[in-house]
Amino acid sequence: MTSWRLCAKLPAMRTASIVFALLLLTPLPVRCAELPLEKTFVGQQKFQQLMNRGYRAGWANLPLGERVNKFALALAGTPYVNYTLELHDRIEAPSVNMNGMDCWTLFEIALCMGRLVAMHPPPYSPQEMLRLIEMDRYRGGRCTGRFDSRLHHLEDWIRDNERRGLVKDITPSLGGKKLQRRMAYMGKKPHLFRQLVADPSLVPNMIRIENELSRRGITYVPRSQVPRIESQLRNGDIICIVTNWHETYTSHVGLASRDENGVLRFLHASRNHRKVLLDDRLSDYLNSFSTHAGIYVARPLDLPGTREMAAR
Repeated sequence: MTSWRLCAKLPAMRTASIVFALLLLTPLPVRCAELPLEKTFVGQQKFQQLMNRGYRAGWANLPLGERVNKFALALAGTPYVNYTLELHDRIEAPSVNMNGMDCWTLFEIALCMGRLVAMHPPPYSPQEMLRLIEMDRYRGGRCTGRFDSRLHHLEDWIRDNERRGLVKDITPSLGGKKLQRRMAYMGKKPHLFRQLVADPSLVPNMIRIENELSRRGITYVPRSQVPRIESQLRNGDIICIVTNWHETYTSHVGLASRDENGVLRFLHASRNHRKVLLDDRLSDYLNSFSTHAGIYVARPLDLPGTREMAAR
């Protein structure tokens, strides 16, 4: 069986992108390579069709946020499926499921497809996509094969990706206010996670991470202030929904997407609607749930050299 580790030749690329692509596709630690590609990448045909469609339509020449928005809209109608990342009790590996997505995997997949389309012309390989997912999803951009190398909290994801220049937390510039509360979810309820049940030695690190997030806090825009700042949001901005629930900061995530009338709407994988859809105006969506306290916003940034690649 073919593992998801790079086992094939790289597709034809522009000379300017070869060095960077090789950097992205550096082979992973052995434990990450133990799961077969058939398991870690579901829906390869759909992936190829959408990537080819995007390239032919000229999406590679758009700003990153527009690319992300285009791919996310193209994924509308994809069924909502939770727990697609939980592939094994003890082996953690980057994965993609194009046939079913939850709120987090939707924005990740759209973001990585948006980055990949600007790197080179078709064909695009699943291995390239998995390497971009790894760079996005795991602490420091590397999967170690352990469950705790994955960034499980949006607050942690934004901080780690911002430190590496992949996103920018724009919430302070929107007039956000400080929020601090005690996080105690994964460390407090390890029985809800099959990997923590299989390997309880991981629990102390999950507690440490949540304690650090508790001390750090976040900045958020209260929902009453969101109508005022909607004009400052761009297509493809990552909209984290801040919750009123105790012991966590966020409960949902999606993308900003402006429709043909200029209305800033919420594009997400909805558990209630059981699919990916372009929902109501963002501020109206927030007001439809009493538990939604506001938003926490990250703006995706291009990888170094990507715009130069697309322009050649």
